[in-house]
Amino acid sequence: MNRQSMDINTINTIPSPCYVIEEELLENNLKVLDMVQKASGGKVILALKGFSTYHTFPMVKKYLPGVTASSLNEALLGVNEFGGEIHAYSPVYLPNEIDGILEHASHVTFNSLAEWERYKEKVKAKGVSAGLRINPEYSEVTTDLYNPCVVGSRLGVRAEQIGDELPEGIEGLHFHTLCENGAETLERTLEAVEERFGHLLHQAKWLNMGGGHAITRKGYDTELLINLIQQLRKNYNLQVILEPGSAVGWETGPLISTVLDIVENQGTTTAMLDVSFAAHMPDTLEMPYKPRVRGAVEDGKYHYNLGGTTCLAGDFMAGYSFEAPLKVGDKIILEDMIHYTMVKTTTFNGVNLPSIGMYKKDGSFELFKSFGYESYKDRL
Repeated sequence: MNRQSMDINTINTIPSPCYVIEEELLENNLKVLDMVQKASGGKVILALKGFSTYHTFPMVKKYLPGVTASSLNEALLGVNEFGGEIHAYSPVYLPNEIDGILEHASHVTFNSLAEWERYKEKVKAKGVSAGLRINPEYSEVTTDLYNPCVVGSRLGVRAEQIGDELPEGIEGLHFHTLCENGAETLERTLEAVEERFGHLLHQAKWLNMGGGHAITRKGYDTELLINLIQQLRKNYNLQVILEPGSAVGWETGPLISTVLDIVENQGTTTAMLDVSFAAHMPDTLEMPYKPRVRGAVEDGKYHYNLGGTTCLAGDFMAGYSFEAPLKVGDKIILEDMIHYTMVKTTTFNGVNLPSIGMYKKDGSFELFKSFGYESYKDRL
C-alpha cells in the first residue's frame, strides 16, 4: 500500500507533545539494514543508546539479530524485551554491574587493557567472547563533543599499547569513530584501522565497526558498504558487526508540539512551544543542528524563533519562517525526532516528558506511554 501521511485531523487527536514513530518508515529502515547484512554476510544489531523504544521491538527483532548495550539496564532491556544476542560495551564497567552484564552478554568489549586484566577471569568463566575497543587515531567527526579520536581521548586502546599480539583471551576488536557518516568515511577509516591494526585483525575472530553509519539516509552508498564488509571478511576471515542506532530510527517520525504563546521582544518574535530543546531534543543544542519543521519555508513572510519550556536562556531554536503567521494552538511538527531523543530526555524544571506513540500503517494512532508527576519524582 502507498504510505499514508498523517493528516491534520489525526495530528489533532495525538496528545501534545508526543514523539510519533511511523510504523511504515521504521519498517522500511529495517528492511534496508536487513538487506545489507544479508548481502554482505555481516551482522547488524541495534544500538540501544540511540533507539530503545521497546514497544517497537517485536518488529525490529524480525530483521535484526540482537542489540548492543552500554550498561546493565540496557542489557536487561535487551534480554527482557528483545532477546537474541546481547553485545556489551561501556567506557568503564561498574563493579556492581559487570557480573549481571556477563550473565547475559554474548560479546563484551573492554575500553582498556587494564580493565580486561581486571575482569578476564570472570569473562572466561562465563564463556563470553571478549574484545578490545581500539583507537584508530582517525576520525572525520568535526564536533569534539562527539569525536572519540581527539588528543588524549579516554576511548579505546592505541596500537602501540597492544603490540604484536592480541592479549590471550581477546577474540575481537571494536572501533566507533563515525557519527552519521557515509560509507566513504568508513572506507577511509578502515584504511587507518588496517594500517595500525591489520596484524591484529588476522588474529581476531570478529570486528565490530560500531555505529554512526547513516545507512538509511537518502544517498548512502549501501553497495560500497556491502563491498567493504565482504572484503574484510575475505581478507581477515572474521565476523563483521555493525551496531547503528540512528540508522534504525532515522526519519521515522516527528515530535509533535503546540504553540502556547507568542512573545515579541526587540524585533524578534518567538513562538513558545510545549516542548524543550534542552530537555527533549538535547542534540539540537549539543551537536548542534537545526531541526526541520513541517511547513517552514526558506524565506517566508513571517519569521520566528521557536522557544522551549525550560528557564535555560538558550532553550530555543532561531531562524524559522512561514507563509502564514503562527497563532496559539497551532501544531509545530519537528521532523526526524525519534533517534537520540527519548533516550536522552530530562525532566529539568519538572517539565513532563513527551508522550510516545506510533502512527500505524492502517492510519490509526497507538499511544504507547504518557508521563506525569510520578515519572518526574521517580528520577529524583
